[in-house]
Amino acid sequence: PLTLKSGTSWSDTWQRCLAVAPEAFRDDRVLNLWGAAWQTDGRALPATSPVDGSPIAGPPRLDAATAHQAVRASLDQHRAWRHVPLDERRARVAATLDTLTQHRELLALLLVWEIGKPWRLAQADVDRAIDGVRWYVDGIAPMVAGRAPLDGPVSNIASWNYPMSVLVHAMLVQALAGNAVIAKTPTDGGVACLTLASALAAREGIPVTLVSGSGGELSEALVRAPEIGCVSFVGGRDTGAAVATAVADLGKRHVLEQEGLNTWGIWNHTDWDTLSAVIPKLFDYGKQRCTAYPRFVVQRAVFDEFLAAYLPAVRTLRVGHPLAVEHPEDRYPALDFGPVINAAKAKELTDQVAEAVDRGAIPLHHGNPADAHFLPGQDTAAYVQPVTLLNPPPSSPLHHAEPFGPVDTIVLVDTEAELLAAMNASNGALVATLSTDDQATFDRLAPQIRAFKVGHGKPRSRGDRDELFGGFGASWRGAFVGGELLVRAVTQGPAGERLPGNFPEYHLMP
Repeated sequence: PLTLKSGTSWSDTWQRCLAVAPEAFRDDRVLNLWGAAWQTDGRALPATSPVDGSPIAGPPRLDAATAHQAVRASLDQHRAWRHVPLDERRARVAATLDTLTQHRELLALLLVWEIGKPWRLAQADVDRAIDGVRWYVDGIAPMVAGRAPLDGPVSNIASWNYPMSVLVHAMLVQALAGNAVIAKTPTDGGVACLTLASALAAREGIPVTLVSGSGGELSEALVRAPEIGCVSFVGGRDTGAAVATAVADLGKRHVLEQEGLNTWGIWNHTDWDTLSAVIPKLFDYGKQRCTAYPRFVVQRAVFDEFLAAYLPAVRTLRVGHPLAVEHPEDRYPALDFGPVINAAKAKELTDQVAEAVDRGAIPLHHGNPADAHFLPGQDTAAYVQPVTLLNPPPSSPLHHAEPFGPVDTIVLVDTEAELLAAMNASNGALVATLSTDDQATFDRLAPQIRAFKVGHGKPRSRGDRDELFGGFGASWRGAFVGGELLVRAVTQGPAGERLPGNFPEYHLMP
C-alpha cells in the first residue's frame, strides 16, 4: 500500500505558511490584503482539496462595499508607486523573486493540495513565474522608454489553473511597469498559494491588493470602478463576454484571454513515432490548460495508422494522488496528472462522456481506475481517467466546447475544406497544430486555421519571456501580451497609439 510522502500533509504545509508569513495567515484562515495591510474581513468559506477531499483553507469572501474600499485604497498606492524610479521598482521586484525562490517548494506544495498539480508541474508553475519575471527585470528599461504607467491600478481576474506562472507573473510585471496591482483569488482554488506569494511581494514594498469574493459580487468594483486603469481576465467565454461588454462600454484598457477549442489536425502524415511521443505530454495536468489540445481532426485515409500510434501512447498515462509514495522518504511520484479541480467537475465530465456515447460517440479508450496511484481508502471523487471518443455528436458539449479535463475527441474528415472547418469549430482558438509531411501543404493551410499560434507537428504553448500570446475570434478580446506587448498593454504610449490586439473596432496583429 502507498503512503503520504513525509512532511507533505496539508497540516505540515499550513504550519509552514504560518511560520513564513504569519501576517497573512491565521490558525484557520487566510486574510485579504488591501490598504497595504492584511485584513480579517470577509466570510471564510469552507473548501476541500481535490487531491483527497480533505478540508483546506477557503477564500475569505468580501462584500461589494469592502471591495470598493479596496479599489480606492489601491488607487492611492498607484498614485505613489507610479512615481517610484524604475531602478527602485526593479530592485523591489528582484527582491521579491529572490524570496519566492527561497520558498518555491512551499509554493509548489500549496499548488498540489489546492489545485491538484503533480509535483513536477507544480514546481514548473512556480519556476516559470520567477524566471519569466526575471527576464522583464533585466530588460524592462527599453520596454518602458517613452511610456508611462496607467491612470489607475490593474485589476486581475484569473482562473485557478496557473496561479503563479500566469497570475503572479502578470502582477509583478504590471508592478514593474509602474502600476499598483489588484488580484481576485480564483473561486475554485489557489488562495493560500496566492496569499503566500502576495505576502512575500508586499514585504518588499510591491503595491499588491489581494481580495476574495464571487465574481458577481465584486465585478462592479474590480471591472467597472472608475479607479481601475486596466482589466486583465483569464477564464471562460461566458464570464469573459460579460467583462468584455463592461470594459467596452467604459472604454477601459483590457486583456481578456478566453477559452477556445484548440485542435490538432492530421493530414497526409506519416511520422507516427513523433506523434506517439508527444501524446502523453498533451495530457499534462489532465488537459486543464488554456493551451491543451482536446480535439484531433484526422484524415480518414490514415485513421488506422493514427490509432496505432495514439492508443499505445495514451495507455502509458499515470494518474493518481500527487503525494502518494511507497515509502515516506521516496521522491515525489512521476504522474501525468492527478485530480481535476473538484468532484463537481469530475461528475460533469463523466456525465458528458456518458451522454455523448449514448448519442452515438464511439469510445476508443478509457483508463482503468484499478491502475491509478491512490492511497488506501482515499476519496477519489475528483479523479477522471483519460477518455478518448470518436465522433462526438453535434448535440454534445464535447463536440464544440473545450472539456477542460482528460477527454480527447476525434473527428474524421475527407477533404481539406472539412479539415479546416473542423479545426475552426469554436470561432477562434489560442493554439493549433497541423501534422503533415509536406511543408508546402502546411504553409498553405496554416494561415486558414483560426488560432493565434499554429505549430507544424509540434504543440504550441502560452510561451515565456519574449514569446507573444493572444487569440483569434472569440478566444481573445483586447490587447495581446507576451514579451514587450505585456508591458505595452499596461502602460500609456503616444497619443493615438493602437495596441496590437483584438478590439471591437479593429484587429491588429503584432
